[in-house]
Amino acid sequence: MSDWAGLAWLVVLLIGNAFFVGAEFAVISARRSQIEPLAEQGRRSAKTALWAMEHATLMLAMSQLGITICSLLILNVSEPAIHHLLEAPLHLTGWSEEAVGTIAFVITLVLVSYLHVVFGEMVPKNLSFSVPDRAVLLLAPPLVFLARVFRPVIVALNATANGVLRLFRVEPKSEANSTFTLEEVQTIVDQSRREGVLEDASGTLTAAFEFTSKCVRDVAVPASGLISLPPDATPADVERAVARHGFSRYVLLDADGEPHGYVHLKDVIDLDDDEFDDPIPAKRVRRLVSIFDGTDLEDALATLRRLGTHVARAFDEAGETTGVIFLEDIIEELVGEVQDATRRG
Repeated sequence: MSDWAGLAWLVVLLIGNAFFVGAEFAVISARRSQIEPLAEQGRRSAKTALWAMEHATLMLAMSQLGITICSLLILNVSEPAIHHLLEAPLHLTGWSEEAVGTIAFVITLVLVSYLHVVFGEMVPKNLSFSVPDRAVLLLAPPLVFLARVFRPVIVALNATANGVLRLFRVEPKSEANSTFTLEEVQTIVDQSRREGVLEDASGTLTAAFEFTSKCVRDVAVPASGLISLPPDATPADVERAVARHGFSRYVLLDADGEPHGYVHLKDVIDLDDDEFDDPIPAKRVRRLVSIFDGTDLEDALATLRRLGTHVARAFDEAGETTGVIFLEDIIEELVGEVQDATRRG
């Protein structure tokens, strides 16, 4: 191989090494939240990038294989070429053949190492860290293609690595971590507030974090403080309760004093005048679902939304009623006080 051919191969191998390094860090650093919308729009490179992120260990194995091969070949093809090019000027110094050979090797090693570290490692790594979403769209497709070509080798290498991890009781993961935990998000928000780049004047963000740690018993209205109506309540009773307390929804008690349903003002407002002094028709009484008072608020909210109801009975481990939870009270934990449209000021 001629000296110039060796230098040309040095450039090619540096580019190859840079590609594998950049692709490796792009797959790890990119966020699904940025790539998924592009994939939904039908962008092929985004779909391939998502596949790469979902098979991160295979992509890392392919990247490491490529980096290793390129790194091993770089010195082998560049050392003879650069060494030979340096010999002629070094011989002019009058040094011995052994000294010229040693100095030429050291210069070659330093030069190639510098080029390899800077252009083959650091530049592509920093580039992928700086613009991971664009990098993964550009680099993932060719990396996935190579991984499929060398799939048997990659699968074998990956299986061996996973086997070693399991020997140390570490469960390997196939998908790159592209989400934040609640604690990480809270840390980001806290730091942003301290640095003055994020304001939470209304307290909504703080309330959202606290919301996840609360359960039904924390916001349920206890039975002793509940404004309720007797089992034989009439539409007129509902109307008077609205006028007195201002709430639009009222829990109905059964003969044992247990909540068994609830009624909204609009459920009885359209009844005829001659029906206003009769007990509320059973078909006008809404079903009261039951939720364990240790249930997380977010799960209770999901239950109420799924069932399309605004009120639920809270019960303890013994099955006894501990109170009533209103959808309004759950929402207030997130957005602050919510005023009932009919509530008195």
